[in-house]
Amino acid sequence: MKILVLGASGQLGQCLKKVAAERNISNISFPDESKANILDTALLQTLFTEEMPTHVINCAAYTAVDKAEDDVELCRKINKDGALNIAGLCKENKATLIHVSTDFVFKGDKPELLKEDDLAEPINIYGLTKLEGEQDVINNLKEHFILRTSWLYSEYANNFVKTMLRLGADRDVLNVIADQIGTPTYAIDLAGAILSIIESGQKDYGVYHYSNEGVTSWYDFAVGIFELGGTKIKVKPISTSQYPTKAIRPKFSVMDKTKIKSTFGLEIPYWRDSLQVCIARLKY
Repeated sequence: MKILVLGASGQLGQCLKKVAAERNISNISFPDESKANILDTALLQTLFTEEMPTHVINCAAYTAVDKAEDDVELCRKINKDGALNIAGLCKENKATLIHVSTDFVFKGDKPELLKEDDLAEPINIYGLTKLEGEQDVINNLKEHFILRTSWLYSEYANNFVKTMLRLGADRDVLNVIADQIGTPTYAIDLAGAILSIIESGQKDYGVYHYSNEGVTSWYDFAVGIFELGGTKIKVKPISTSQYPTKAIRPKFSVMDKTKIKSTFGLEIPYWRDSLQVCIARLKY
């Protein structure tokens, strides 16, 4: 077994590096973008020839949701064309692909748990291009696991938790949206799940949902961050209409995780428990 991580410098890539080290997984490679640009097929082919991976984890993505509305071409190149490039090389090299996607492939207009086979109907460019990438992987490579996740955060890179802690240190009051509902995901937990899927050796290919357990709003998420972080600040709930953004977000994007738990025997932590772990690590 040899694992190749693409998008290694991003949040999830860094979490995979940490978890792999904790599990003493040494047969895993984290090349930087100069060797692993997913839009450069010749460069990727060289990398695949050198590494000869049995498994490829694609963490590379365009994730600036609002910016994507104006930057459609680059967003599509990375999220769709990049995914297709990787799937093609995995097929040529007989490698299994673990491709990370998003809850934003859904419209999210109903308060019902989202299953893997529910209609994907994205309402912003980011979600649309991620769905297109999923479809290209599915249509070109049988040996794939697509993991949709949501509200990713960790000690690494820029994310909601670190932003809230930074703002909380400077302000007395903060307005946070209370009518968008989902589930935060600690990227360390997701990294562990990905590595467990690979180590299981199972070949139940397809689309899976993974987030932490539980349901919350951005407002309650922020309140939890400040409570666990020991930050005294007044958090005011506001509606989406009071904080308009370039990209429309799903109102309700809580995913059903029954499939991934039953297939791989995963135990998934409650979102607030994982948040406590992350904040303790940030403060340490």
